[in-house]
Amino acid sequence: QVQLVESGGGLVQAGGSLRLSCAASGRTFNIYAMGWFRRAPGKEREVVAAISRGGGSTYYADSVKGRFTVSRDGDKSTYLQMNSLKPEDTAVYYCAAKPSAYSTSTAAYPYWGQGTQVTVSS
Repeated sequence: QVQLVESGGGLVQAGGSLRLSCAASGRTFNIYAMGWFRRAPGKEREVVAAISRGGGSTYYADSVKGRFTVSRDGDKSTYLQMNSLKPEDTAVYYCAAKPSAYSTSTAAYPYWGQGTQVTVSS
């Protein structure tokens, strides 16, 4: 089992930045690929970014490329640095973990955090 806890969300003006953190506990963290997802009001959960077990491979949704950066700190935490935030980035952000390679599918991830709210004002 893996337990995940996100932090770092909040209210920010458009153009601002936030850094989300996801702290993992339980089974050995570095065997899992990690994903960041978000759910905006009235929309389905969607992938934002993902990072491989070793951190050498990453994925970004087109909507966040060039603005968001995913990273991980070995077996401790994963992070999502969000710059140039837009009102359309407003959502609850979740981190998720899965064995082996990362995936862009929510269904592929068995472990989820509780989510952290990000609100971007215009």
